[in-house]
Amino acid sequence: MYVRPTRMTRLRWLAIRVLLLLACQGLLAGESVQPPASTVVARIRDHARAITHSVGDYDGLLASIGNANIVLLGESTHGSAEFYDERARITQRLINEKDFQALVLEAGWAPATQLDDFVQGRLRAADAATALRVFQHFPRWVWRNEQFAVFLDHLKKSNEQAAPASPAIPVYGMDLYGVPEAIVQVVRYLEAYDPQAARRARRDYRCFAPYTRPPLDPHLYGRDVANGAMPSCERQVQSRLTKMRQLAGPDPAPAAFAAMMSARAIAGAEAYYRTLYALGARESWNLRERFLAESLRILLERHGKIVVWAHNTHQGDARATDQVLAGELSIGQLMREQMGDEAVFLVGITTSGGNVRAATGWGTPDRVKHLKPLIEGSWSDLLHDVGLPAFVLVFRDNPDLIDSLDRQRLDRDIGVTYLPDAELEKHYWHSSPAKRFDALIHIDTTRAVVPLR
Repeated sequence: MYVRPTRMTRLRWLAIRVLLLLACQGLLAGESVQPPASTVVARIRDHARAITHSVGDYDGLLASIGNANIVLLGESTHGSAEFYDERARITQRLINEKDFQALVLEAGWAPATQLDDFVQGRLRAADAATALRVFQHFPRWVWRNEQFAVFLDHLKKSNEQAAPASPAIPVYGMDLYGVPEAIVQVVRYLEAYDPQAARRARRDYRCFAPYTRPPLDPHLYGRDVANGAMPSCERQVQSRLTKMRQLAGPDPAPAAFAAMMSARAIAGAEAYYRTLYALGARESWNLRERFLAESLRILLERHGKIVVWAHNTHQGDARATDQVLAGELSIGQLMREQMGDEAVFLVGITTSGGNVRAATGWGTPDRVKHLKPLIEGSWSDLLHDVGLPAFVLVFRDNPDLIDSLDRQRLDRDIGVTYLPDAELEKHYWHSSPAKRFDALIHIDTTRAVVPLR
């Protein structure tokens, strides 16, 4: 989940904005003057392909994707219904027309295994809404919502109707959240395989396990280790991961693979929470991004071609935002660096207005919130001025459009929390969308997702 970390002091924010202002004014070496907003809007309008909900809406997008073997579909909020609907449409076409073989979510590994069990017919659940009950903790509405449930039901039916020789499309999580479910999955697998090993696994996770049960939070583990209130569990969880990797072998069966990946998620979470308090938000953010990128590489090795659903802040290239000035990475950046631009295709998805489902703070109740009017001259504002309800922009192999949008402007991103009274500080940053993404989908007015209660 994307939560904007308090990673910058007000002084650092001021310094960043001064530098960017100078750049926009052409006062830094090698920079040209920012083109007028009207010119940028006109150029976008010339290249925009309207989304009319016809079968050919994404023909140009799929053509541009070409032979990429990983497509990352974004979202500028975690709580806009249309984002789920459009990602579902694109994903289905990628599966049907380009032989994509797996869906990967910005969700915890272990909880997502229940979704995989559902779409592959291994779970006794009447519908996706039942399967999605696995998401019990904040922010459960991100996946436990009506829009995503509709797609999961459709995916299950597609798997059932596929030809016998066609492999079923699995669903995976790639994140390190969901530690309680991950511990259960490791122990349960070992109980069936080697009861003594299961007992040793319980012992390995003993020091970390208390923080996975309410009312304690895994974040408190990091605090207590940093304060010397308890010893680190690093050695135990890493040892267990090593043993699970050895047990799984080079080409593990599905159950062994799932258990090994759960052990990996536990080790990743332990390091993440400990790093958060020991080294700060930036280092823990980067640790998580590296973990996510490694998850994708593992799944690519297993399936060849995957489609990923993740927030713009993760799947976009951090080098095209002021994240780079804060020393932050993103999975989009890491995948481009590690695999090459042609193998990776990044699709940002944005909105300008309407409603969004979000919380006020971590762990607080979710609400339908109205999006504030946009900051004039921001990217969301210019995309609104195009005048189309929804459209696609393809940047790859389109140098004219890239040149028009290759300037830093304010951009709005909303995670699981939304603070309208602190929008500029919490939800805006500078970005260059033509470098951040390979394509952009803009849906001008969106509605909030409907949670499954």
